[in-house]
This record gives sequence, structure tokens and C-alpha cells, in this order.
Amino acid sequence: MKAAVLIQRWYRQYVARMEMRRRYTWNIFQSIEYSGEQAQIKCTTARDFMNEVCRDTEWERHFCYKNIEVPEIYSGPRLIFPLTVEQVAAMVEAFRNKRQLHSRYVLQLLLETWKLLRKLPNISRISTCHSKEITVCGDLHGQLEDLLLIFYKNGMPSLDRPYVFNGDFVDRGKDSIEILLILFAFLLVYPNDVHLNRGNHEDHIVNLRYGFTKEVLGKYKMHGKRILKLLQKIFSWLPLATVIDQKVLILHGGISNTTDLCLIARVDRHKYVSALRPPKKRTQYPVSQSSVDLDMEDDLSGTKNNQRRVSLIKANSFGPRDGFQRRSLQDFSGRVPRTVDEEIEVRRRQSGFIKGGFSHSQGELNNLAVSSASQESTDTADTTVEEWKQILDLLWSDPMSQNGCIPNEVRGGGCYWGPDVTQDFLDRHNMQLIIRSHECKQDGYEFCHNRRVLTLFSASNYYEVGSNRGAYVKLGPDLVPYLIQYQASSMTRELTLRKNVGKVEHSALKVLREQLFAHKSDLVSAFQEFDKDKTGVVSLNDWATAVESVLRLGLPWRMLRFQLATCKTPGGMLDYQEWFQELSIKEPQMEHIDQGLLETLYRHRATLETIFRIVDLDNSGFITMEDFRQTWKLLSAFLKMEITDEAISDLSVTIDTNQDGNIDIDEFMEAFRLTDKKSRLERGKSMFMGTTTDLTKLEGDPNI
Repeated sequence: MKAAVLIQRWYRQYVARMEMRRRYTWNIFQSIEYSGEQAQIKCTTARDFMNEVCRDTEWERHFCYKNIEVPEIYSGPRLIFPLTVEQVAAMVEAFRNKRQLHSRYVLQLLLETWKLLRKLPNISRISTCHSKEITVCGDLHGQLEDLLLIFYKNGMPSLDRPYVFNGDFVDRGKDSIEILLILFAFLLVYPNDVHLNRGNHEDHIVNLRYGFTKEVLGKYKMHGKRILKLLQKIFSWLPLATVIDQKVLILHGGISNTTDLCLIARVDRHKYVSALRPPKKRTQYPVSQSSVDLDMEDDLSGTKNNQRRVSLIKANSFGPRDGFQRRSLQDFSGRVPRTVDEEIEVRRRQSGFIKGGFSHSQGELNNLAVSSASQESTDTADTTVEEWKQILDLLWSDPMSQNGCIPNEVRGGGCYWGPDVTQDFLDRHNMQLIIRSHECKQDGYEFCHNRRVLTLFSASNYYEVGSNRGAYVKLGPDLVPYLIQYQASSMTRELTLRKNVGKVEHSALKVLREQLFAHKSDLVSAFQEFDKDKTGVVSLNDWATAVESVLRLGLPWRMLRFQLATCKTPGGMLDYQEWFQELSIKEPQMEHIDQGLLETLYRHRATLETIFRIVDLDNSGFITMEDFRQTWKLLSAFLKMEITDEAISDLSVTIDTNQDGNIDIDEFMEAFRLTDKKSRLERGKSMFMGTTTDLTKLEGDPNI
């Protein structure tokens, strides 16, 4: 009995240690992911001045596929419309075998999908009485393995097997376009049995940062730009929610205390091409002026009168790149840092003088017309902002355990809503359950709010192999959720619990060390605040406080210090200069480049790449030296920091090795990637275990 008690005590301690490591590893991944989303939302405004919107009647002609020939040597699937289930099954099998669909068929499939989506309502309403069960899937994020595994376990969509896919089909994974094509193809074959909800990643601006844009341009080099433009339109037409038997609401993000399904049901969803910003006000001009709707950019700037003439970008007057060059950074530098709430206030203030910039040039008749339309313009703008806020909450919100509804400052968009908001919403709409996605969960799902909210995530191994399971849910006529979990990678089945936790932990700590190194100068300043005598050392508690004050990730630094800060002096103090060496991060050899500029690049690498992709309007992968300089000026406005022209020139000269006046975006970003110098064995040292026997075995495993 004593031996059994001893073994039991040891085992419980062992499981508790593994769970603690698993939880802080999870916190690292999520904190850094949400920090990136927040940065993405803040830099969204940089894209606004380049939008060009065609009339719907022009899209089919603009994206005509009939002039694209399919060569005889093409061995991939060939599609004949209307599609049959046999053709779709063959396409799925081709994607399983890593074969690619020809761009002609891609464009044709997308055009047919766009035509169908335009006929669908904002909220799809389906019933279980026509089938035995409805299958609901969460985020897939470009992970084709997970979708294929779901089809293997549950069967492909059919008349007897309806599916609801709850958004975030793209980004992060490497097979986003294949997932879209499969889902769209099944939608065309079974329009009443396959239902697609829009997610926050079905947004062309978000795609710039998280990989989908780059994936499409890499796989379809010749027609990738046309495919992306059409997908931008398709994303805006995706339905916003699905209701099962009037009792279960399925949406991607969540709700707020102002969510109104009646309002959501009647909004013009296609206006919200990007849910991150309200749609721009459009004005119709004579046909002789332009064959395309002109984007009207109503803005406030820091000029004397706080008014600026509305900018018109004519499609037939100059190209979009010229448009970028002709715009001064002052035009939009004041807009970059706006939060969602600030944007709402600005849009409301703008509505009163939306045409004021034309009054001096068009005379008193226009003044009279503007004044008579002022109230109508104000009402329209307020309605548009309210609609946009509803959609933003639907796509970006997260549940919280406390009552109430507060802005989601972690992501930068949407809100956090509590169980009281859930109860009130369900009571008002006579419903019993909300199924949402948007958040990665370790078990693939999670109930909250007294089991009235179910979070569903279908992308397994999202952060790292072994980091989480995927799940989908089946609902029958009784509407009781039946959950199925899985993990797509066979590698996870070959690892012990300790090895699995260790592998994920290694990856998380690597990312965290890179974040720490990228904030080196700020961290040194924070340490010096505690080191008044300039001894070069701080206590471990002061180290933890300083690190959190700089990174603001909300991580348990005092627990992580055993993994990140082991170079202690005999007095238990930390030498912070030696600590930076211990991080073992290798930076590029750029001694002649301003160190502050390099740190800015390391810290905001993803944001900088997003802006590069924005400036690269022709999607060539190259930008001019002038665009390069303008990008850095835009970033400096976004960060509210000074970056000198000399520092930017030094950097551009260093990168342009062949002196052709152009910069390869991919090569530039790769040249400034921080790399981890630590050996995998060193990274795997546990803060709780005194030996490395298991980790040594792990190091020798050829499957890792």
C-alpha cells in the first residue's frame, strides 16, 4: 500500500507538471497570435486608398475564363459545368495526390460560386427534419489533411449528409485554395445541403498577412491576381450565419449586447468587402466620366480646417501605382493608428459634410443640395456604421466568463461577451445554443456560459504538431451536440505525453525568445529602471515585471523564468546583458544598418510584409525603391516613430544587391529573419526535470 501511494503521488505530480507546461505553452502561442491580429487591424487603413470597385455587371466580363487554354499535357482534373458529384470526388482525390486544378477551371468554378452566393440570404435557415444529422465544422485554416480526415470519418456532403462550414477556410495552412475549391464545388452540387459562413479570415486584407494571398500567387503565377480579385468579391457574398430548426445559431465569432438578427438579415453584406473597416460612401458619376464606380474617400486630416477635398481615383486616368505615388503620406498617416471605436466616431463626424469638399467649386446650388441632403446623409452613415458594427461583432468576438460586454482589446476588433449577454440573446430569439469557432481549443471544442455556447475548432495541430486536436459536431432532430475529435498527423500517435508536451513547448519558447530579442533596446531600458546603480543585474522578480511591461503578452513570466533566464549570479540576480546572449538568437550581419531600424524590422516584420504586399499592386513580388521608401514612411507613421531618410537609404542600398532599382519582397523578408542558434536538445530542457534522458531519445527520433 505504501508503494502504491508513493507511485500514485509521483504520478499525480508528474501529470500536474505536464499540465502546467502545456498550459503556459498554450498561453504563449495564443498571446502572440492575438498580438499579431491586433497589429493587423491597426494597419488596415493603409489599404483603403487603393480599393477599386467594379459594378457587378462588369465582373463576369472582367474575369472571363474562355480565353484561357488548357494544354493537352495537363493531367489534373477537368471540370464540365454543371458539376456532378463524381467530378467533385475526382477533384478531391486529385488534391489528395497533390495535383493542381488548372486556372481556367478555377476561374470558372469561382464565377459559378459567385453567381450562386448572390442569391443566398444573409442567414441560412435549415432543418434537421429532412435528414438524420447535420455536421458542423469549425476553422480549417488551409489544412487539407483535416478536411480529408473529416470526409473519411463522416462521409462527403450529400443529400443525406448536410454540412455547415463555419468560416476561416483560408490562411496559415498551405492548402487554402484547395479547401475553397472543394467547398465551393460541393456548394454548387448540393446548394441546399452545404452551407458556408463567412469567417474573419475571409477578408482580402487579413489574407495579405496570414499567407493566403502569397499561396495563390505562388500556385497560379499567371492568373493569380484575377483569382484573388474574384475571391475578394466572393468573400463579401458569403452568408453571415446559419440557424438550425430556429433553435441553434451558428456564426464564426460571436455576439454582443447589441446583436440583432433582424438587422443582420437585411444588411447588404457584399458592401463589407473587408469587415475591418466600414464601407466607403459611393457616389454615382456620369457614364462619360468613368465606366467604373469611383471610390470616394471621406477623411479628416490635420489641416487647418480639418477638411480635405475628397480624392477620386479614376480607373481611366492613371494607374493604381501612380495613385500611390501621387498621394502624400500626410493623406493617410493620421488614420493609421485609429481603433475601431475611433473609426466609428470619425465616420459619424464625416457624414455631415461628405460633399463639403465640392461646395466651393460647384456654387451655391450645390450648397443648397448638400444642405437639403444633410440629414439623409447623416442617417445613412449612422445606419452603415451600425450595420458594420454588427458584422464586426459576428466575425471577431469572443466569449468571456464574466458578465457584461466589453471591447476585445486583445484582438483589436469585436467584443468580449459574458454569460448574461448569451442568456439575454437566446431568450430574445427563442434559441437554445450558439455554435461558434474563431478560437483554437486544445481539445478541438469547449463549452462555456452554462453549455449555451460551444466553440468548435477543426484545424488540428494548429500551432505545432501535437498542440491541439480538431473536432466537428453532429446535430440530430433532438439538437443534442455529438462531438467527434481527431488529430490529422500520425506523428502525434508515436509520441509519449512527455515528448508531445516537450515538442510543442520547444516551438513556443523559440517564438517567445525571438519576440524578446526583437525588443532588446526597450527591455534594456526597462531593466535599467530597476538597476539604478548600473550594476548590470536585476532580481528575477524585477526581470519578470520589466519583461511584461514591454511585451504586454499577459504571460506567467515568473514561471517561465526557469526556461528563459538561467544565467543567475551567486546572489540570485540576473545579468541582463548576458541573458540576451543566452537567448541564442542569431541576427543578420548588418553592422552598417542603424540598430534601431533593425529592431523595428524584427519587431514588426509581419506588419511590414503586409504593407509591402499592399504596395505591390501588380502582385509581381517586386517593389521599386521609391515604393520601398514610402513603405517605411508609412510604417513610421503607423508606429508613431521617427525613421530617418538616411537609415532607409542605407537599408535599400544593402538589399538591392544587383542595383536594378527593384527589391524582391521575399528575399528582403528572409534576409532579416531571426534564427534560433540553440540546439534542439538544449531547447528541450525541462524546468521541472533534472535529467534529459527522454529528451535525448527524442532528439534521435528520425520522425521528429
